[in-house]
Amino acid sequence: MKKYDVIIIGAGQAGAPLAKKLANAGKKTVIIEKRFYGGTCVNDGCTPTKTWVASAKAAYMAGKSTELGVPVKRFSINMSQIKKRKDDIVLRSRNGGLHAAEKTKNLDVIFGEAIFTGDKTLQVNLNSGKKQTLQADLIFLNTGASPLIPQIDGLNDIKYLTSTTILDLDYVPEHLLILGGNYIGLEFGQMFRRFGSKVTILEKSARIVSHEDEDISAEMQNILEAEKITIHNNAHATKFKQKAGGKITVTVSAGDKESKIKCSHVLVAVGRTPQTEALQLQKTGVVTDETGHIKVNNKLETNIPGIYALGDVKGGPAFTHISYNDYTIVYRNIIEKQNLNINDRPVPYCMFTDPQLGRVGIDETEAKKLGLNYRVAKLPMAHVARAIETGDTRGFMKAIVDVKTKKILGAAVLGPEGGEIMTVLQMAMEGGITYDRIRYCVFAHPLYSESLNNLFMTLED
Repeated sequence: MKKYDVIIIGAGQAGAPLAKKLANAGKKTVIIEKRFYGGTCVNDGCTPTKTWVASAKAAYMAGKSTELGVPVKRFSINMSQIKKRKDDIVLRSRNGGLHAAEKTKNLDVIFGEAIFTGDKTLQVNLNSGKKQTLQADLIFLNTGASPLIPQIDGLNDIKYLTSTTILDLDYVPEHLLILGGNYIGLEFGQMFRRFGSKVTILEKSARIVSHEDEDISAEMQNILEAEKITIHNNAHATKFKQKAGGKITVTVSAGDKESKIKCSHVLVAVGRTPQTEALQLQKTGVVTDETGHIKVNNKLETNIPGIYALGDVKGGPAFTHISYNDYTIVYRNIIEKQNLNINDRPVPYCMFTDPQLGRVGIDETEAKKLGLNYRVAKLPMAHVARAIETGDTRGFMKAIVDVKTKKILGAAVLGPEGGEIMTVLQMAMEGGITYDRIRYCVFAHPLYSESLNNLFMTLED
């Protein structure tokens, strides 16, 4: 058995930087990764998908370039080149992170699967085929989540795609049917439509991105349908069937109606599930909830002192930046002896459809439920000078403000550079800057953010 000061399981966006920081602070540390260094974000999430989003945007702009007076008469999609560019960027990021870890003093990097065998003791089934037993007083779990596969008749009989396996495609599917109308489904749906696939999205809720305000969902659907993406709301697949090498037939139930759709490929994008089962957490006493997420307190510690859970595996907002913030909180508490917690931290996020949806704070639906005394500021992107000049006026800006304090409670920006505009409002929220000050703030012309003046002028009495 080998003793360490710290064991970190999972080299994701919390585990990887935490390992280096704790090792540099003098703690003998080991990080265990069963697959690729960098976790989901680098290998299967943000890095590869946003690389593909850029290629899809280039195709979209080529298609509409005539409107800007620069007619592109002919262009083609080279999917193998698009994939190679993505693979190169991913490998550069992955290998860079691994190299930095391997040259860090006091830090060991092990590739294999960790399984708890007792109190703060675990066995690692190394990818080399050997086994190793490790023990430490401090353990951090950053094992993340994987695609959730629903139990649907015939689904396991077809070669369905997930958000991970779709990244291996070096060709454009003829007809991609997507289960799920949220982040993953919409981002992949739009990019493959732009690559040339016919795209159909099945969403079991009454509207896509159903956790957003209704006007956001409606505008997003309009934007996607304008690109000839077919969306079926209140619809779910009940059966899959495929003849050898042939088209996939999907039976779809929508209310009391049943129909059949033929497609070439199916992407399952209905959610993600925590990677906790293989850890055998019961051997060390760590408690999970009914979904398998690890329960933590507001300082990210489990019910077992000295064992922490970071990132997606603990449930809550499943974003890279939240995982990274988890790392900064536990590091500062443990090494710098601070007293930080996750209560009331901002949870900004951005969906990288085109246009983007950037969101922070509460939305109108939440404000209504909470019975707050609020007002809504809303400005169509068609009234934003920069959007008009660049030829993309899809979407709108929206902010929820407190009537009495004039503070911004939340914002949603569905439009070009929506995430960047949202971040300006987040900074205002962080600094307590009220909307009446932003209304007359001097912004450089003609930036998108300059129109925050006009957004809050809609609230003039």
